[in-house]
Amino acid sequence: MSEDQLCILQLLAEEEEEDRVEDDLRILQAAAAGALIYLAASESRQQRNQRRQRLYLTRNELLPDPRRDTPWQKLYERRNTRAFITTMGIDVPTFKYILEGFTTVWDSTPIPRGDLPGSAAPRLSRRSLDSAGALGLILHYLNSTMADVSLMQIFALIPSTVSRYIHFSLVILLSVLRQLPESEIKWLEGEEFQENNDLIVARHPLLTGAFGSMDGLNLAVQTSADQEIENATFNGWLHNHFVSSVLAFGATGVIIACKLNAPGSWHDSRVARSIYEKLRTETPEGYYLVTDTAFPRGTDQIKGCIRAPIKEGTRLPADPAERARVYAENRQLLSYRQTAEWGNQALQGSFGRLRVPLPINYSNMRADLLETIIRLYQIRTRMVGINQISTVYMDIWREAGQDRIWSDFANILFSEQRKNDRVARFHLEEV
Repeated sequence: MSEDQLCILQLLAEEEEEDRVEDDLRILQAAAAGALIYLAASESRQQRNQRRQRLYLTRNELLPDPRRDTPWQKLYERRNTRAFITTMGIDVPTFKYILEGFTTVWDSTPIPRGDLPGSAAPRLSRRSLDSAGALGLILHYLNSTMADVSLMQIFALIPSTVSRYIHFSLVILLSVLRQLPESEIKWLEGEEFQENNDLIVARHPLLTGAFGSMDGLNLAVQTSADQEIENATFNGWLHNHFVSSVLAFGATGVIIACKLNAPGSWHDSRVARSIYEKLRTETPEGYYLVTDTAFPRGTDQIKGCIRAPIKEGTRLPADPAERARVYAENRQLLSYRQTAEWGNQALQGSFGRLRVPLPINYSNMRADLLETIIRLYQIRTRMVGINQISTVYMDIWREAGQDRIWSDFANILFSEQRKNDRVARFHLEEV
């Protein structure tokens, strides 16, 4: 073999050795990267577990008896109206009024459990809360953005009991509210149309025939792994996931019609079809709702039943006097349309549960929660008088430093909503 051939073989051997070294290095680097990924994943799991532990309280970490000396018991025993309104949205007499029917059902109905038959007799002495405590728990839940761990501390309940009692109490509360006339949601009848118009015309003299206002309400929901549900709840205009509702408010501040829990991808006009039917079949001629321009108002079926401010680019009358009249009427339509936004703000501003994403996988429970809040709103408007449409209803919460929550809650992060929750702040200040 020549010297050149030996040189070539030696070079090839050296290249093979370099390739082997490079391959070994790549393997080591991949192993190191894998180890780093594994360690990072382990660290992430550990941090999540630590967070879960911080949000999880055992019986030994809570007050020993849920029926004695808890923050809830102290609040309930004092019967302070301001405290009741701050934490539960209603005053003491209204709480007692709802409690009468709630107690009857609570004391006669067994709490659903997988290890007991549905026909089993209620074991009241074994329950962690009495009927007043259960009503207080569900009202705290609806009126706040608090995580369950705060409710555990206020009511001295372990996590499983908090969850079970919230679900059970929500069902009972809704069934009781449906029997109370003060929570009723009904369309106006007969002279009520003119009575509501008289209230409006006293402030807006050009709105003859107006009896209420209507607006849509989009509430954030959790995302879903189900692509069909994901698409149904995604609102392309707002670029997020919602359930949509439409509410009509009378001039006295009560809700006279609503459609709740519709997919967020639906337009307000589609959600409002049942209300359009009431306008078409149950509304005297000459009376109308005031809305924004999102609601169609030119169809033959509901022509004249909906009025909205003029759209940009609308052709105005050439006559100066007529144009001035159109401008004046438009200003009053804009002003009165604000009342529907006040109503929606009253719902989200005081019922904190509507300011955090609602559960996506439990549609029936979400529908019950929304109906319960609407009926509590009705009771509060009629019995407590907390409603901006009929009066200046925000004094108590504004005194507690909640101005931004009321005026700008749509732009506040969910984490900050919980940080600024008025119910949690009340109990912290009481400690």
